[in-house]
Amino acid sequence: MFSYLWPILLVVLSNTAYQICAKSVPEGINPLASLTVTYAVGAVVSAVLYFALNRDGNLIKEYQQLNWAPVVLGFVIVGLEVGFIYAYKAGWQVSTASIVQSSFLAVTLIFVGFLLYREAITVNKVIGIAICLIGLFFINK
Repeated sequence: MFSYLWPILLVVLSNTAYQICAKSVPEGINPLASLTVTYAVGAVVSAVLYFALNRDGNLIKEYQQLNWAPVVLGFVIVGLEVGFIYAYKAGWQVSTASIVQSSFLAVTLIFVGFLLYREAITVNKVIGIAICLIGLFFINK
């Protein structure tokens, strides 16, 4: 059970800290300049953790297994980061920005799952979409 739950707990804790950090980026700094520091720290932490958790690790050998996904993920992550930072600079509240995007994301991913991964669209998922949309109505009122 722990191996099932800990990744989600890590995502929740990390996303909470992420939202606090994104909201706390100084007003006067260009978000892209800020992200250069963010990604430099992320690269160093990733490398340290890689070697700490893989004593005989070989990054060059690992890199030989790469496909398009990590490269595109780099672009996507910049979009996420910049989007949230600009949303907060535009006045979005930390209590609603994440909920609004998560609701739209949940609905979008139901269709992505169906179209790309042949996941079923069930009655429960349709009800979930309706609840997300109703929630968005009330959150933004």
